[in-house]
Formats: sequence, C-alpha cells, structure tokens
Amino acid sequence: MPIDAAAAVAAEPRPTAISWDHKDVQLYHLGLGAGTVPGRPDAATDPDELRYTLESRLHVLPSFATVAGAGLAVVGGLSAPGIDVDLAAVLHGGQSVRLHRPIPVKGNAVSTSRVAAVYDKGKAAVLVLRTEAADEDGPLWTNDSQIFVRGEGGFGGERGPSERLALPDREPDRVVERPVRADQALLYRLSGDWNPLHADPEFAKLAGFDRPILHGLCTYGMTLKAVTDTLLDGDVARIGAYRTRFTGVVFPGETLRIRMWAGDGRVQAVVTAAERDDAPVLADALVEHS
Repeated sequence: MPIDAAAAVAAEPRPTAISWDHKDVQLYHLGLGAGTVPGRPDAATDPDELRYTLESRLHVLPSFATVAGAGLAVVGGLSAPGIDVDLAAVLHGGQSVRLHRPIPVKGNAVSTSRVAAVYDKGKAAVLVLRTEAADEDGPLWTNDSQIFVRGEGGFGGERGPSERLALPDREPDRVVERPVRADQALLYRLSGDWNPLHADPEFAKLAGFDRPILHGLCTYGMTLKAVTDTLLDGDVARIGAYRTRFTGVVFPGETLRIRMWAGDGRVQAVVTAAERDDAPVLADALVEHS
C-alpha cells in the first residue's frame, strides 16, 4: 500500500527551526489584498489597512501561521514515513489554525510536523497533517491540513469525523465582496508556495485548468481578513481559531462573495465566486473569537 496508516501516525514528529520578521508579514498581507478596498482609491493610507502593511502599526493575521518560515507543512507531510503518493492525486481538502496567543511580528520558533491521522473515505484517503509551533515563551499555534489522496482509500480504516456545519436559518448578517487582482497569485506565491499551477498557463493546462488558479490558502486568508475587518473591529487578537473546507477554485480577476453569520463567539462564512453564478469556493468556514 502506498499509505501505511499505522507507520505514518507512529512516526516521530519532525522539528524545523523557522523565523520571520515584519517583511514576511507585510508580504503575506499584501498577497491577501491588504491596502486595497473596492471603491476606495485612498485605501493604501487608510489606518485600518495600515495595520496590515506599515511596520510601525503592524499586527499579524492568524492565517499567517500557514506560511510562517516560508515553509509548507503540507509538502513535508507528504514525505513522512508510510506516505508514498502521487502528487497528481493530492487535493487540499481543508485547513484549520488554532492560536495559543497572538503571533508576534518578529519571531523564532520550532515547528514540529507529524501525521495526526489517516482516514479512509472509500475512494480516497484523508491525511491530517499537524504542525505545532512554539517559541521560548511557549506554544504559538496548531495548524491542521486535511489532504485528500484520490484512489488511496478502501484500506479498512476509520472514516473520520464530518466537518459539515449547518448554517443559521436566516439571511447572512453581512455580505461583502473582495476582488482578486489579476496579479494576486504571483504576489501571494512569494510567501512560499511556488507551485507553478498558480503562475504558469502551460502547467495549469496540464492540470486541467484553462489558466492558473489562485492558491486556496490565499482565499483562506482573504476570507479571515474580511471577517476580521467586517465583524471583529479589525482586531486580530480576538481570533482564537479558524477553519474551512475547500470546495472550488478561484481564478485571478474574479470576485469573492463572502456571506457571514455572526453568533455567540463565532462567525460562520460561505465563500463563492461571484462571476460564476456563485460557484462554491469555501464552505464550513468558522472563526472562533472573544
């Protein structure tokens, strides 16, 4: 079997030293569209946007944890003991981050990666790749990436939990739109995801797309920024956890339509591509906050 679930879960965690500073944080935020607001030509100097782009006022969006240190735990996890899969069969199914405290603007930490679980979905296997980061002051964050590997299910393992969330039976509390610039994938990839699928038209065609697609984790970060700015007073320190499920692709030049439902200490969201009849992009998005 290409996936030995028992060996993968039993493997020793792999530590990696990572570091980042204000330039990494600013580049990540710019890759999410910070400094731009629809209909606002002065947005680059808006105090609310400068919290994402100006080093003297900078705070760190929690989704930065997915790129801190310019490393991708997903790629490392796919080379773990017991894992031998065809990358062409791999899909990023979901992502979550739990914050133990706010992420500092500059940091040195140890990131420890392991395969937390392997689930059998029948036609596919699902790997849960967990990355935990800590610095000298203690834990910082825990990231989980849910990775579907097509054709590797049916080995008799547990199916795993369902991540579906029932939406409130009412209209969204807020609906916002966020444009994806034509060059946004080119900028976002500078934070560490160099997959040519997001830049090279010829490679995209080989993968079955007529043009490059936006990184799912870019959409993930854009959505968290929109929720933070719209319903959390722009205060990233209020965010305790954030998760979502990837349900479709986004092309640069499109517009994200983000529907939000506010609850007691939580915001649920659904994201669609406005120009393609609200084609699904993110589902079961949940931001837990104080």
